[in-house]
Amino acid sequence: MMKFIKVEKFTSDPLVKIVTLNRPQVKNAFHPEMIAEITSFFNSENQLGTSRLIILRGEGTAFCAGADLNWMKDMVNFSLEENKSDSIKLWNMFEAMQSCRVPVVGVAQGAVFGGALGLLVACDYVFVEEKTQFCFSEVKLGLAPAIISGFITQKIQDAFFRPLMISGEVFNSALAQKIGIAHQLFAEKLENADVVKTFSANGREAMQETKKLLNGLLGNREKESCKSLCTQVIAERRVSIEGQERLKKFLNK
Repeated sequence: MMKFIKVEKFTSDPLVKIVTLNRPQVKNAFHPEMIAEITSFFNSENQLGTSRLIILRGEGTAFCAGADLNWMKDMVNFSLEENKSDSIKLWNMFEAMQSCRVPVVGVAQGAVFGGALGLLVACDYVFVEEKTQFCFSEVKLGLAPAIISGFITQKIQDAFFRPLMISGEVFNSALAQKIGIAHQLFAEKLENADVVKTFSANGREAMQETKKLLNGLLGNREKESCKSLCTQVIAERRVSIEGQERLKKFLNK
């Protein structure tokens, strides 16, 4: 039974599943247990391949604030190898979403910070509320957006994401749409029916085969090399003097 994500079938089309990040009290920040649940769900959907569409949402006022504070406190005491093992699990979550044969549609509101941007980039199509704020916030903590960069660079041009990752500045939905993180804006609450309507007329197998084709083309890049580099960088940043100092300073606020 899932504890940190909620999975429901869409009322008028049981082939559509709605996955809700379900930790609204902490703005749906993810931690190891949530990461494991998300990974397990998408791996299972990939094996079954019976769904038409998966909608990924966040409960409450924010889509996802990135990493959970208590998880970050644990990271401070992790060794380099423990941090690398931990970061591989995060990579596997994004990869399970991206490689899932079923199309994944993200619906984001409020805030999308840090690793949460990786969730959106792993989606195939993204709706975002007009007032949503985005931020590659890792550099402010002495870290690097290393894991998500392996997926960001597959979708977004360097000239767009480079200044945002290095500056850590907050940006809006209009810019998110311009650079390719989001595809459609909405000004008010977006209902599940509105999301489904865009895809319901399409052939289920046709959408899956199209996604398989596109993933196959992306897969020609050296994925294992990219995974090794990204997980090594974030593990090293977490145990670095600067990373340790900034994380502790942030966590003590």
